[in-house]
Amino acid sequence: MHAADLGSKIAIRSGMKQRILVVDDERQVRELLCFYLAKQGYEVSSAGSSAETIQFLDSQTVDLAVVDIGLADEDGLGLLSRIKAEHPRTKVVMLTGMGFVEDLLEEAQQKGADGYVSKVLPLDELLLAVQRALGSGEQELSAQAAR
Repeated sequence: MHAADLGSKIAIRSGMKQRILVVDDERQVRELLCFYLAKQGYEVSSAGSSAETIQFLDSQTVDLAVVDIGLADEDGLGLLSRIKAEHPRTKVVMLTGMGFVEDLLEEAQQKGADGYVSKVLPLDELLLAVQRALGSGEQELSAQAAR
């Protein structure tokens, strides 16, 4: 593949909005994250439970799900396993209000999480985790190299 071809493929992909599903049982957190990610140029939907998440993913494709570890109806790590089993192309960034607990981080990675972010960090940290999981940083570097 030529550099010019690579650049045009990246340009075509970047013209499409990437779709994100925010999963949190706290309505205010969902609304804040949806608003923030939409302002960053993503197409954002939300779900308040694991059942709602699976129902949504069964009917629509998303590029990435941001999933709270502490969901009321199911452990977020259990939902992570279900998403990876039923929708393996969906990237998942785990969100926790507990900070960086080494055991949770390790379990999330083992179950296929593509990122892990604490709710106590600035929203920019979530954006960086989303961009890393979606490969946005690599696309920008490739696009610059093609110029």
